[in-house]
Amino acid sequence: MIEFRVKQDIIEVGKRMYDKGFVASNDGNISARISEDRIIITPTGVSKGYMSEYDLITVDMQGNVVYGDKKPSSEIKMHLAVYRKRPDVKAIVHAHPPAATAFAVANKNLDKITLPEVVFSLGNIAMAEYGTPSTDKIPMAVEKCIDRSDALLLANHGALTVGGDVMDAYYKMETLEHFAKISLYARLLGGERVLDEEETRELFRVRKEVYGRDNFLYADKDTGDTESTDNRGSASDQIGGDVGAGEQSPPDNKSEPMVRSTVIGHVEDAVKRLVMEEIKKSSLF
Repeated sequence: MIEFRVKQDIIEVGKRMYDKGFVASNDGNISARISEDRIIITPTGVSKGYMSEYDLITVDMQGNVVYGDKKPSSEIKMHLAVYRKRPDVKAIVHAHPPAATAFAVANKNLDKITLPEVVFSLGNIAMAEYGTPSTDKIPMAVEKCIDRSDALLLANHGALTVGGDVMDAYYKMETLEHFAKISLYARLLGGERVLDEEETRELFRVRKEVYGRDNFLYADKDTGDTESTDNRGSASDQIGGDVGAGEQSPPDNKSEPMVRSTVIGHVEDAVKRLVMEEIKKSSLF
């Protein structure tokens, strides 16, 4: 009964990802852990928007096929690495949502604390180093940061979210993409107001005490902890060069060639036009 429900959830999430444009063609993969040594995972070479229960494969923790006629996702090594590293994780969703993937391709972290809902749902958003898909490099990169986040940007690749069940992992992917869009729009409007240290600490307190979720390696200076900065860019590294609260702006380099400023200006104008067209299509105005 549990296995049947899990398969139905995977099929439903595949449809939602495809309909929302989080994946194209045969992209993306979804998995769920149904026992200590059994995982149900999506197949390779099949559109995630048109799967049936007969497409899904059951594998063991070594990646050996236990049940199913199709070949497991080419990213199975990444899924297995997450399950080994995080025994609490029961489901994984990997997709290429456009806005979040744009940040991953630009190697720009989504690490500014600006929205309470994002902190409550995702906590920290880490950036995993680039690795060639289907090789051991991606699992190795993911293992380095999955212990401090339920949502990862995969450099030059896409995004990955984990959860207590398939729907939980999927909803985190929705939240990640929504946050990426809001962050991009805010920067085009002049930049986010980053929450200060006290406000941030209070959000993570609520995340833990009210929602019962791990704070990972968030720094609470009152307890003497230190913040993890692995693979985390400073706010000044973000699009537009805006800086977070309490950070110093980089010095103005007046010797920078005028042509560079002109080119950057043209690029920013082009991006703004594209984003405004997207906003209009989304009926936000």
